[in-house]
Amino acid sequence: MHDQVIDAAEHGAARPVPGPSGELRVPLPPAGTLGTLAEARAAIDDLDAALATLLEHRAALAAAVQRLKPVGGFAGRDPGRERRIVEAMAVRAPSLGPDRLARVMNAVIEAGLDAAEDRRPS
Repeated sequence: MHDQVIDAAEHGAARPVPGPSGELRVPLPPAGTLGTLAEARAAIDDLDAALATLLEHRAALAAAVQRLKPVGGFAGRDPGRERRIVEAMAVRAPSLGPDRLARVMNAVIEAGLDAAEDRRPS
């Protein structure tokens, strides 16, 4: 599972950092190696920081999609595409499974659409 991450950092970098070409580098210590509550929470904090960065970037890309497609916003949602996204993610996150990931992605997509509306010129 750990080989499916985006540019995992070398030798335990303390925080997610942009790499030389803009990629996000995130330390991914195996859960079994964390010996204290503080270590486990620090690892979660690092992942949450990276997740926030990824979600911000996803929202910006979703805004571009809304600008480019003929029907945007909630009316332009594509349930088939959303299902394919979840299915692909479930391969990478089998312990979460498609049902949980569908709930997560629905929230992510809705938040991105809301943010896209906020970015539209009045």
